[in-house]
Parts: sequence; structure tokens; C-alpha cells
Amino acid sequence: MKRAIFSVYRKEGIEKLAAFLEKKGYEIISTGGTFKYLKANGVKVTEVKDITGFPEVLDGRVKTLHPVIHSGILAMRSNEKHLEELEAHKISPVDFVVVNLYPFEGTVSRDDVTEEDIIEQIDIGGVTLIRAAAKNYNDVTVVVDNEDFERIIKEYEAVGSVPAPTRMEMACKAFAHTAYYDAIISTYFNSLMPAYFPKEYSIPLKRIQELRYGENPHQLGAVYKTYVDKNANVLDAEVLWGKKLSYNNVMDADAALDILREFWDGNPFSVIIKHTNPCGASKGDTLKEAYIRALAGDPVSAFGGIIGFNGKVDSETAEEISKQFCEIVIAPDYDFDALEILKQKKNLRIVKIASGDMGKKGHFYRKIEGGMLVQEWDRVGMDYERFDIVTGKKPSSDEERDLRFAWLICKYVKSNAIVYVKNEQVIGVGAGQLSRVDSARFGALKAKDAGFDLKGAVMASDAFFPFRDSVDTAAKDGVVAIIQPGGSKRDDESIQACNDHKISMVLTGIRHFRH
Repeated sequence: MKRAIFSVYRKEGIEKLAAFLEKKGYEIISTGGTFKYLKANGVKVTEVKDITGFPEVLDGRVKTLHPVIHSGILAMRSNEKHLEELEAHKISPVDFVVVNLYPFEGTVSRDDVTEEDIIEQIDIGGVTLIRAAAKNYNDVTVVVDNEDFERIIKEYEAVGSVPAPTRMEMACKAFAHTAYYDAIISTYFNSLMPAYFPKEYSIPLKRIQELRYGENPHQLGAVYKTYVDKNANVLDAEVLWGKKLSYNNVMDADAALDILREFWDGNPFSVIIKHTNPCGASKGDTLKEAYIRALAGDPVSAFGGIIGFNGKVDSETAEEISKQFCEIVIAPDYDFDALEILKQKKNLRIVKIASGDMGKKGHFYRKIEGGMLVQEWDRVGMDYERFDIVTGKKPSSDEERDLRFAWLICKYVKSNAIVYVKNEQVIGVGAGQLSRVDSARFGALKAKDAGFDLKGAVMASDAFFPFRDSVDTAAKDGVVAIIQPGGSKRDDESIQACNDHKISMVLTGIRHFRH
């Protein structure tokens, strides 16, 4: 007797595969809801308990965990001893295992979920069936994805069995399915534990899109989504208009969203991202004004950039955007008229940020050759930093406002990072230079190229000044206040330079490297 086991949570289409295998001479065996579904759809099906002689127990927690089932799956058809043991115990081999798992991911994501709900969605028997069948892929076809049913039927019909390469492919898919499932469970339980970095770590990733290419046209690419703590993110955002996001689009949109988190307070704010760095950012009385001021900070770099807003985009703002070539506009919402205006822009993607926690929970991952770097997210806002004034000159209230603004923007500029700000408007950015003083010089040059006078501006540095040269450079251009973390053995020299130039300096005590 040939057998096929069906035990699935997602039942769409299983009746077609089951009916096909039944016609090919397989006995269809099943459990619980799957048994009822197949029977209601006209498939001749036998309950597992009639095969094992043992009923489902513990409210269905134990159904398929039985030697009769797993011996039939794991027996190697090329091993005479295995076949003799099956015959001795009157066990029929199982050639098909069609299983997918309880919806742990969907359950744990619900707002109204209880601990009991979560625990009961940890599948035991299904995972065991899948692993057993995948281990014995030379003889058993395991199917975990309903989208593969048609392919299995077509290939079986063509050659009278499932081809060996397909069985191996299905096994690979099965192991990935259980690994993802277990990683989600592990991530959930890790979130409950005070030990933040476990000795063994799994990251659940699910492909949501294949890309035309990766960072460059000669590289293949795809987008995977990971289980997170309901953080607002680009992958959950809705593309209201335009082509799918590319690899670089996703990277830049993610950088825009990160900065928008810092200014999610209802006061109009706009940021322009180029190659994951903010090249312009500003507050304003309206979103239109905020955008115009952000663009003015570096109109050259803004060409082809990503524009982010922290409020609903109106038609006046959309009219201003339409004057500039950009890849993406990202915002929490859009007026109807604004959408109609923006849709006239060729190749523009219009992205609406999905609701979610605008904070940052969980971990940040970066792949390196041979492993992974894992860290906490850099914490959002200034609540964690000090604001120690260490110079004789104190910043005015307007200067302090600009220092705080500059500090938040500087946090998202690639190190070495220098940001110049005046009236809550970024007027110059020095990013990614190999020395801090070069970043200071480059940022000042960008400000002057954009037509700004640095006199009265403030400067932020993501990390300490190793020498006083950056302060001296800023002083020559008229900078009046500086914010930086401090921590250099030459802090006294930088403080003295500020006092020499009658510049105020604030130390935060926390650096914000962004490599």
C-alpha cells in the first residue's frame, strides 16, 4: 500500500493534489481539520488514528508522533533491512508528506494575543513530519508550499513519479521552512529574556520580492523580511504609485525613515537622502517650507534623491516636489490632489509609511564575510544624551535649538560626520571622509557652494575631535557653537580652542558612529 500524509494549516488546493494521488493508487491519510476538509471535498481519506491504532490525545497536541507513521517515512527503500522491518511490523511506506505549520508568526503579531495562544501555535508533529520526509528525500516527496501542488502533479503525470531533482529541491524548501519557523519562535522567546545576545542565534528571513538586480546590474538581488517587534519599516510601506523599489531604493528609503523617526512630533520636517546620507534636512512652518529649505541645503546632491516627510503631503508641497527630479517620496499620507500631481512625475515612486512603532526594538544586523555583526539599534532621540556646556560662552536659546537639531541629523551621516545647521536647516554636510577635519572642511565648502554664510551657524560632530583643527576650521567660517560627544584625551585642547574663538561647546557623552 502506497501512502500520502496530508496535515496542513493552509488548505487551499490540497484537495486537488490529494485526489490526484488517490487516483494514482495512494492511500490518503490525514488528521483533524485536514481530514474533515478532504472528506468534505470528495477525497477518500483515512484518519491517522485508524492507521496507528492510537487516538489523538492532549487536545490534539499528539496526533502523528507514532512509529507506524515515522517508520513509513524514514525507511530507506534501498536498505533491505529497513524493508524487512516494515514488513515484519506491517508498516506501509509513506511516499508523500504534505505539511505546513501552525501560524505562529501571524499569532504572535496580533495585538490581542495571549501567552496561551502563542504557546499552542508551536507546531511539534508537523515539524517532525517535515524533517523526517526531507531527510529521506531520496524516497519521499515533502511539500510545504501550496504553490508547488500544480508542479508536483504536472511532473508526476509526465514521468510517472516525482523526479529526483525535484524531491531534493522540495527537501531544501522544507528545511528552510522549518528553520524559518523555529527562528521566529526563538526570536519571540529571546525577546522575553534579559540575556539580550544568546549564544546561538537564528534570524528568520522570508523573501518578499526578487529584484531586477542588486546594488549594480551585474549582481542578482532579492528583498527578505525579518520578524521584528512591529517597528514601522519600509518593507511594510505601501507603494501608492510607480515601479517596485530597487535594491538602492530600499536602502535609501530606509535611511529616510530612520531620520523621520527622530522628528515624528507633528512639526513640519523634510529630509532629502542621497546614497543613505542626508544631504538636506529642515523644519518649517509648513511641509512646503520645510522641503524648500531642505532642498536649498544642497540642491546639487538632491538631484535623484529620496524625499521624506513627517506629515501628510499637500498639493502645494507636491507642486514644489514636481520641479525636482527625485526617485522616491516617502510620507505617512498624501492628499488626493497631491497624489494626482506627483503621479505626473515619470519614474517617481510614491511611498506611504505603514503604521507601526516609530521607535526601534530588536537588533541591528550587518553581514560580514564568515559571520554577522549584531548590535542594539542606536537609540532614538536626545533623551539619553547629556547636554553639558563646557566652555565659557554659553549657547543662546536659538543656538541650543540648532545644536539639538544638528545632533540628531549628524547621527545619520556616515562617519566621519560633520553637520552645519542654521535656523533648524542643514546647510552643509561632511560625510565619510578619512579625517574629521576633512569632513569639517568639506561640509563648509558644500555650504558655501549652496550660497550659505556659515556665520552664526552651529556644527555637530558624530564623534570626538582628536585635535583642535576642526574647531579652528569652523571658527574661521564664523561657527558660533559646536556639539560633540567628547571623550578624547585632547578634549581640553578642543575646549580651549572654542574659548579662544569665543565659541560655545556642548558635550553629549555619547557618540553616534555610522559606518
